Amino acid sequence: MSDEIKGLNKNATRMLIGFAFGFIVMVCIMIGSWALLAMVLTIMILASREYVKILQHKGFFPSIKIMILSELVLAWVAYVHRFDLAALVLTLCSMASFMWVLFCGRQPYIANVATTLLGIIYCGWFPLHIIFMRYLNCEKFASGLGFVVLMFTAILLTDIGAYYIGRHFGKHKLAQVISPNKTVEGSLGGIFFALIGAMVVGYFINLEWYFSLICGLICTVFAQIGDLAESLIKRDAGVKDSGDTLPGHGGFLDRCDSFVFTIPAMYYFCYYFIFNNYLMTDLMNFFKGLF
Repeated sequence: MSDEIKGLNKNATRMLIGFAFGFIVMVCIMIGSWALLAMVLTIMILASREYVKILQHKGFFPSIKIMILSELVLAWVAYVHRFDLAALVLTLCSMASFMWVLFCGRQPYIANVATTLLGIIYCGWFPLHIIFMRYLNCEKFASGLGFVVLMFTAILLTDIGAYYIGRHFGKHKLAQVISPNKTVEGSLGGIFFALIGAMVVGYFINLEWYFSLICGLICTVFAQIGDLAESLIKRDAGVKDSGDTLPGHGGFLDRCDSFVFTIPAMYYFCYYFIFNNYLMTDLMNFFKGLF
């Protein structure tokens, strides 16, 4: 009986923490501006610290100082909407990583440079695209807020659908070596629920049904890829969770892994095909030219 009570308390704690975390994130997204920046910076810095600890288990020593400094500069680029400076900043950050290893680093040198650069991209640059997406605008859509809500809804329903369908109907392993608990049936269940959620949100933001389906598919596919990618990093390093910051959820990387790949994928699709459709026009003209 005590084990059942402990299980219920654990699930209740997990649900409470998850709801509180999600509520704070959505409030910051709705407010935008400084609140969104503060939220993203907090998550990036905490996730970076977890990332460094995971890599240290593998015998690598990425520079947390270079990572955080680079993330702060990239965050400023995102906050002032200077996407044109991204290439310059990433180049300087890459050079800084090499110089850190040359003058202040330790062995293994190549691996430390590589993992520092990976950390800057994985924990910093990818998540920062949510700021760019939040402030997308065009004649039809005043902001990208609705698309952020669609993304969050699709990812949440992916997790819920994958968990319940996989638990009750899962038989075929999706990636047994990386994440043995995930099943093909659970993955398909997550996709189904995500597409339904995307269609509903898309209807309310006046998005064409086919764009809603594509956005939902992008979100659910990249959410599952992001989850597997983080599981791969942890398994390779021999750790179970990225941290214990969020009771019942592990660390911030464990909680945000589904968003890391999804955010930039959604941003670029929305930017090039919905808010600025000139790329789609160019592609259509290209294919017309072939025939």
